[in-house]
Amino acid sequence: MTSLVGLAESNLSYYSVPLAYILAFIPHVYANTIAGDKYDVAEPRRLLDAVSGDESLDKRISQRIQRAKAAHDNATETLGLYAAGVVAANSAGVGKPTLDVLSLTYLFSRAAYTLIYVKLQDNRKWAPLRSLVWIVGMCIISSLWIKAGNAMK
Repeated sequence: MTSLVGLAESNLSYYSVPLAYILAFIPHVYANTIAGDKYDVAEPRRLLDAVSGDESLDKRISQRIQRAKAAHDNATETLGLYAAGVVAANSAGVGKPTLDVLSLTYLFSRAAYTLIYVKLQDNRKWAPLRSLVWIVGMCIISSLWIKAGNAMK
């Protein structure tokens, strides 16, 4: 299948940037969806205020909404550094196999982070794993920059 669309020969790292962007918006859409009528399309940034002060909303749902919004914020905060790292590593001539592995691992870490944070962290015992997965993602971003710098020697 990958050869049909040319992905086997393509540099997957560039494709990973828009995929990371899409992954960043999944928790945003999820939060807005489960918020139901608490989400106001005219004032979307007031959602957290609306759910945190609402006693009629199930506490677990309210907390999931808050964590989903936090996961979205975290993903968008790191996206620029990741995208720039991909460009830097490619521009410096870091090898395609290395870039592909780092990029796919980054996408996996972001998906795992979101799942752990939003769904599994109904049980607080999952918080350390969430932090560990976040660290993995940040190490991948750092690796892109370090490999780019080393390739420019």
